[in-house]
Amino acid sequence: MSLVAKLSAEVLVVAPHDKHHGVWVGRPHHISNVSPSKVPKVDLHAGEWGTVGSVVVWHYVIDGKDYVAKEVVEAIDEENKTITYRVIEGDALQEYKSLKASFQSISKGEAAWVRWTLEYEKLNKNIPHPIKLLEAVIHISEELDDHLVQA
Repeated sequence: MSLVAKLSAEVLVVAPHDKHHGVWVGRPHHISNVSPSKVPKVDLHAGEWGTVGSVVVWHYVIDGKDYVAKEVVEAIDEENKTITYRVIEGDALQEYKSLKASFQSISKGEAAWVRWTLEYEKLNKNIPHPIKLLEAVIHISEELDDHLVQA
């Protein structure tokens, strides 16, 4: 049984895809204003917002439990509207040897989509897949969409 896996999900959004990309890349600290019950705090630990190599500390809640993840921005692709974060410290590394989260905002005709992909390696076969984390980032993206539509 392989311990390396990938999960991905897409959700249709109403706000333009570039607005979603702008928040996740350049203003992720605004997520705590949009979804404070799920992401109470986002801090810049090193570097500058929206730059490769910057380090972001996410405080998030899943099923009522508080978590922290320190992540480095590994890649930003403005043309394809993607950003990839790699966890370097935090609660997730108690279960996963490695964990990357990639966000992409996609324009398909008149529709806009948000895609999240988690790439990870479990520490052992008894560790669950991070489905709740994937559900959380999709839900947060939906809350962000509601906020962007109202703005």
